[in-house]
Amino acid sequence: MLSRRALLSAPLVIAAQQRKSLKIVALETDLTIHPPRKPTYDALQTLGVNSGTVTLRLRTDAGITGWAQSNFGAIEGGPQALRALLEHEVKPLILDQDPALPKAIRARLQRGLQYQGLTGLTNFALAASDIAVWDILGKHAGMPVWRMLGAARDRMPVYSMCGWYYDNDNDLSQYKAQIETALSQGYQAIKIKTGKYSLADDERRIRLAVDLAGQGRRVMLDANQVFNRNEALRRGRLYQQMGVFWYEEPLPPHDMAGYAELAAELDVRIATGENLYLKHQFNDLIQRRGADIVQPDNRRAGGVTEWLEIAAIADAAGLDLASHGGGDVNMNMLCAIPNAIYMESSGPQPRMIDGEVTAPETPGMSTEPKGK
Repeated sequence: MLSRRALLSAPLVIAAQQRKSLKIVALETDLTIHPPRKPTYDALQTLGVNSGTVTLRLRTDAGITGWAQSNFGAIEGGPQALRALLEHEVKPLILDQDPALPKAIRARLQRGLQYQGLTGLTNFALAASDIAVWDILGKHAGMPVWRMLGAARDRMPVYSMCGWYYDNDNDLSQYKAQIETALSQGYQAIKIKTGKYSLADDERRIRLAVDLAGQGRRVMLDANQVFNRNEALRRGRLYQQMGVFWYEEPLPPHDMAGYAELAAELDVRIATGENLYLKHQFNDLIQRRGADIVQPDNRRAGGVTEWLEIAAIADAAGLDLASHGGGDVNMNMLCAIPNAIYMESSGPQPRMIDGEVTAPETPGMSTEPKGK
């Protein structure tokens, strides 16, 4: 049994251990190529045929390991290329660094990798590294990262990305079944794909989704960059008449001026950002008043450190934020962002209550695979 003196000194020992600097001593990766599944389609892409995951581990001298994963749904060679970037470019820059200095690590990686540019797969590598660093910090502190960051909430509204295009679905029976399943799982908002075919086809899909959702539930639209400015405006006028909550990615991400024109012309909320990289591109969009809702992606936007800065820029401009993608990584970031309004998701959510998912309580980012 510990003496009274030992008990009183225990908090001081713990505090001293917390102050002791950590070092990253190893970077390890795994590559998983998933078997093809039934393909789904948006207006631009085929998803699910070629997919893979890169798992990153950053080990420290304190025995704490930070985990991150980066997923690919369409690019066959993407996982192999990302793994090579992490192993050969990130590794020599991040070893011996103190994970308690995530902004210093970000700056070091950006300087070291700037020659090939800081977008594309380079930023996938930077984002995964940042997420793993924050996983270390949360585990070291013994709390989930959303609490470490100064939480704004402990739960988040979610919507289901369920309204894809499917093979042999001219009667929309598969589309209808997916929406009905999502609503039965407790979602209070759903998102559907538009823009692959005619405006009349869009109207048919939207009307069915709105009817299935009924009163009190929201329907969002996602055009996946497929339109030019004229067509985006023409279709947007119909979309807003049908009462949808937002109109997502009508234009290619580089057309910032086009987004500004569209946002000025339409009353429906313009949502975009999943294909933007780092805070500078988001700032350009926001300064042009090209969006009502910004949507960072945790692979492209740059990880926790960058997300918080993007969110602050959007908040200062009076804009809302919603994630592209779901899961606990996004939850840890969204719950620390005051202007966050939705997390994207799909499938059953075990922690869903009244259309909201409660935040994880596992220390770190909850990125460690189950059973590890």
